[in-house]
Amino acid sequence: MSTGGAQPRQRGFTYIGLLVTVALLGIMLSMVGRVWSVHEQREREAQLLWIGDAFRLAIARYYLVGGQYPLTLQSLVVDERFPLPRHHLRRLYRDPMTLNADWKVIPSPDGVGIMGVASSSKFVPLKRTGFSVVDAGFANSDCYCQWQFIYVPRRAYTATPVTTPPPAPGSFPR
Repeated sequence: MSTGGAQPRQRGFTYIGLLVTVALLGIMLSMVGRVWSVHEQREREAQLLWIGDAFRLAIARYYLVGGQYPLTLQSLVVDERFPLPRHHLRRLYRDPMTLNADWKVIPSPDGVGIMGVASSSKFVPLKRTGFSVVDAGFANSDCYCQWQFIYVPRRAYTATPVTTPPPAPGSFPR
């Protein structure tokens, strides 16, 4: 007696083939997910470097205009030390690694103001080398929290007077 459909033995092979196809599809999707997450972390690292530089420059402008570090990060958005408030930052940026505004503030040497910020993320950075000169200390860091965006003012150096050596005997003075 013939049922007109596929034999039971053939249906089993089709089912196994479908299972293998679904397993391979799952493996490929997990690899795509890993690549996507690495790409997203690299994007967040680039944002962290850009935002950290923005904070560093804002702190530098604040310091150069008034000779002191800001007391709060909000002081960088609205600097009310002058008759016309100045804006060193457009807004307080979120930490791209934690997606919150939970920056770790780095106090100034005298402990009164803020000389920098750092991420509060404990994740290990993907970027290990190739930083700009000002961020060269970030190389081989163990966590993003070690990427400290600080401003240290350059102190005026006293120039030593340059003296010309006496003319050699028998030479003509210039």
